Amino acid sequence: MQDYNYVWADCFEITLELSCCKYPPTSELQQEWENNRESLLVFIEKVHIGVKGFVRDAVTGAGLENATIVVAGIAHNITAGK
Repeated sequence: MQDYNYVWADCFEITLELSCCKYPPTSELQQEWENNRESLLVFIEKVHIGVKGFVRDAVTGAGLENATIVVAGIAHNITAGK
């Protein structure tokens, strides 16, 4: 689903795994949180790095639907929504 959403919905999803144990015992969850808390918070702080905003007509200022956004050196174009 992550690959599909990236290619077709311009949505970048990730999976975070905290340990090699898929189902850690409840008694270990607090320690897992403490082990990974700082890394998770730093990751969350980085979420909004990049370009965001609205695609508008240069003359009228009206929003442009389905505009293709191309960045040199990145092989994945983004299409603006409504």
